[in-house]
Amino acid sequence: LAGAVSTGMLLAIFMSNSGGAWDNAKKYIEDGHFGGKGSSSHKASVVGDTIGDPFKDTSGPSLNILIKLCATVSIVFSGLIEVFHLL
Repeated sequence: LAGAVSTGMLLAIFMSNSGGAWDNAKKYIEDGHFGGKGSSSHKASVVGDTIGDPFKDTSGPSLNILIKLCATVSIVFSGLIEVFHLL
């Protein structure tokens, strides 16, 4: 449980932050920096934004839900193990 919580928390934070960074990098290039729209930097940033959107919008938040689910399931099963003397 401790490993799942610590790993899941780090992954959720890193994925949410990296997705936002890739999205903001595309916006920054579209504002005219590094050659603006149509440049090779812009083409690369579109690919980065395509990868970053799922990180920011789905992977990070779903890992937070997984962490809460792991904690809830462990609390429920610890109570069942204690009641039925399974250990």
